[in-house]
Amino acid sequence: MSFQRFGKISVALLFAAGCIFSSTALAQRPTSVSGDIARRPMRVAEGNNVHCAGYVTNSPMDTSSRLVGGWNEQDGWLYSQGQFLYLNTTGAKVGDRFAVVRPRGKVNTKWSSKGSLGMYVQEVGSIEVVRVKGDHAVAKVHRSCDNFLLGDLVRPMETREVPMWAQRPALDVFADPSGKAKGRLFMARDNQEVLSRDNIVYVDLGAEDSVNVGDYLTVFRPLGKGNLSGNTTNESVSGGEFGSRQYSGGGFSNQSSRKSGENAGGKAITTGQAKADRPDLRKVVGELVVLNVKERTATAVVVRTAQEIHTGDWVEIQ
Repeated sequence: MSFQRFGKISVALLFAAGCIFSSTALAQRPTSVSGDIARRPMRVAEGNNVHCAGYVTNSPMDTSSRLVGGWNEQDGWLYSQGQFLYLNTTGAKVGDRFAVVRPRGKVNTKWSSKGSLGMYVQEVGSIEVVRVKGDHAVAKVHRSCDNFLLGDLVRPMETREVPMWAQRPALDVFADPSGKAKGRLFMARDNQEVLSRDNIVYVDLGAEDSVNVGDYLTVFRPLGKGNLSGNTTNESVSGGEFGSRQYSGGGFSNQSSRKSGENAGGKAITTGQAKADRPDLRKVVGELVVLNVKERTATAVVVRTAQEIHTGDWVEIQ
């Protein structure tokens, strides 16, 4: 046997052995990567959607602890991740973490019939104490969800329970009403008005409506409502000269509406007239999960959508 022939046979055997080893290794893998991810426990919200979701509350706030200075305050008004701030909190210890919040004012909305819902509180981020003085403390910005401002309030960190993601049936866009409490999606974080997955929203269902963290809310609107822009085209065209003069038939437009009367001798039936006697129909457009519950309101995250969600849409406890 020549050396060249021996070399070819050796390479072929090594290649075959490599293919067999790779096939065996793949066959012995317990699950695919996507399967591992699918089974990994996940929460419905993470990061800023948990710690900086904000809320609307009726409870008065303690304004005694606040940010009173910045180490580089001569260079600007805004502070963010990693910068040092002074707070007038006494009794703090090195390593303590505090939430920083900014009450933005009373909520005025046309989307709720509850009256006063309370004040909107923006959650700006968190700070960690690095030095304690006699009448103040020095802290470093630990989490920055927005720019910090002097005057922002400092509050103890809340421990929040975040619902776990669960496998659920497909979103039923024709779901019947549950008969439970319903309200309105009256506002969204960052003044957003057209909403999709993972957006934070505020609804006028709260503790007084027996809402709990982890509850699922159906988002819906009356059928035919909620278009971003109106339909400016004519509803129908009754008839006219649409064919040739020599071979013209009935002369009806393909946009001709139904004429009233048993013999179609009356006026045209409009869309408004067609809807006059129909039952209440609704359009399901999405689903929320409640993250935080206050007296008259709740903060929720959008987890599923059938189309865009709008401020003003209705919500109902599932």
